[in-house]
Amino acid sequence: MQFKLRAVGKYTVIDWTGDMDLSCTSDARKQLLQCQDDGQHVLVDLTAVFHIDSSGVAVLVEGYQIAKEYGLDFGLVGVSHSVMSVLKLAHIDEIVPIHASAEALVNSEC
Repeated sequence: MQFKLRAVGKYTVIDWTGDMDLSCTSDARKQLLQCQDDGQHVLVDLTAVFHIDSSGVAVLVEGYQIAKEYGLDFGLVGVSHSVMSVLKLAHIDEIVPIHASAEALVNSEC
């Protein structure tokens, strides 16, 4: 899995590329929590993620919970069909905000 940070409006967007599974969730979690510890509003871009397992879902849920605790915004963007299927099974789509893209979200907030 590869990670890339970029800024879009008030958000730090973390672009994840590759499978989101137990082999990489520790690094993904560390990066996500570091951004939140720094007080950043975070969007996780899952456009290039085509597989996510329960450990990946757990990282996203934890990111959402930490954001709520810190009073930060958190959401997902660019969720592929296969990842959305997993998120729906876990009912994450009912809790975590999901947007088409970071740019679309920022434009809608203007």
